[in-house]
Amino acid sequence: MKLRAVLPSRAAAGALALLAAACAAALLAGVPRPQVLAGATLAVALGLAWSALDLAWSLRAAARAPLRVERRAPAAFALGVPTDVVLHLDNDGPRAVQVAVFDEPDARLAFEGLPQAVRVPPGSRAVIRYRVTALQRGPVRFGATQLRSRSAGGAFELLHAAGAGQLLRVYPNFAAVAGYAWLAGDRRLAQMGIKAYAQRGLGTDFRQLAEYSPGEPVRHIDWKATLRQGKPIVRQFQDERDQRVLFLLDCGRRMRASDGAVSHFDQALDALMLLAYVALREGDEFGALTFGNRPGEQRDFAPRKGVASLNALMNRLYDLEPAAVHSDYVQAAGDLMRHFPRRALVVVLTNFRDEDAEELRPAIALLRSRHLVLVASLRERVLGEVAAQPLARPEHAAEAATAHLFAQARRDAFARVVGSDPLSLDVEPAQLPAALVNRYHAVKRAKLL
Repeated sequence: MKLRAVLPSRAAAGALALLAAACAAALLAGVPRPQVLAGATLAVALGLAWSALDLAWSLRAAARAPLRVERRAPAAFALGVPTDVVLHLDNDGPRAVQVAVFDEPDARLAFEGLPQAVRVPPGSRAVIRYRVTALQRGPVRFGATQLRSRSAGGAFELLHAAGAGQLLRVYPNFAAVAGYAWLAGDRRLAQMGIKAYAQRGLGTDFRQLAEYSPGEPVRHIDWKATLRQGKPIVRQFQDERDQRVLFLLDCGRRMRASDGAVSHFDQALDALMLLAYVALREGDEFGALTFGNRPGEQRDFAPRKGVASLNALMNRLYDLEPAAVHSDYVQAAGDLMRHFPRRALVVVLTNFRDEDAEELRPAIALLRSRHLVLVASLRERVLGEVAAQPLARPEHAAEAATAHLFAQARRDAFARVVGSDPLSLDVEPAQLPAALVNRYHAVKRAKLL
């Protein structure tokens, strides 16, 4: 516990004010000035002596039995998710301590429940809880905990710093990933808009032998196993594994758009992580490459297998932020072709505008020379809201017509870029995660890779 500051208490300030008022009253009452001065000097001297003794005794007591503070926080925070932080205050001294506690959360964390006043009995522990909500992804720092207590004699307020600072991380809110894992185990994928397809008997990779169920293809019956078991046994297959999914993520100025509290870029990261989870869970490799970053800030993640790779991917991309930089689609396509030559499903995620068509078209053509390409574009939600608004006033009609015209121009430009490709998407950010997973399943089911 480190002393930060010593401040006069309200009681000390009140005593000085009372002394000044007494001196003024004495002078108004006709008491000679030398007597008033002598009395005031004596009172001040006694007060200073008392304050010095009070301060020395209090600092010595604090040094002998300092209040220990331990902060307990999760290893990481999720963006926009309220999270409790717990402070343990341990008093090993012989007397109770009354303190006001203020922790030092990062400026990128909104908090509620601070400061708090607490009394810590001798030889016991007090527990304080407060809540923080991460406002931005990336590293966040907690400083030391600030403790404000009164000296034993009440002359001073002592400000101490206790506990250690902490450097933690704020990740995107992966509730979608957790929700998918739960729903997948409970066969309720439709609640997320993800279509579930029967897997029994599909695909070409052998999965397992199982007892025959009505409706399964007779050609999948394993006759040797049937003879051994004395009952019909079938071979079950699964979609091909060991395929590769690559995510090409735009981090340029187009991705700085936002329709509300959560930016398009944050929703794009949620979709990326959900698709990564699904692909890794189904035995495929997943990799990622960013473009449109500031110089030297481009990120790449070499394709890996296994759900455990999700943590590594998260740590690689969690603090990305879109920059006010023009995104070079052709260069990004060239970088991906150079780094990842093996054929893969390439998901190009951007925020398309019709003026981007001339740049995006050759990039897509280059990627398609080797890969299966899925272009996913984020469409602003406000565009649909304006187009669907009630026409209560004449200006509303003009706004709705403009929104329809803009949307049609966007659809036409997007069609010119992707051609007749049925895989590509132009959706609102909230619809993106489920749409990407459905497209991925469609690719697997159609054996397009």
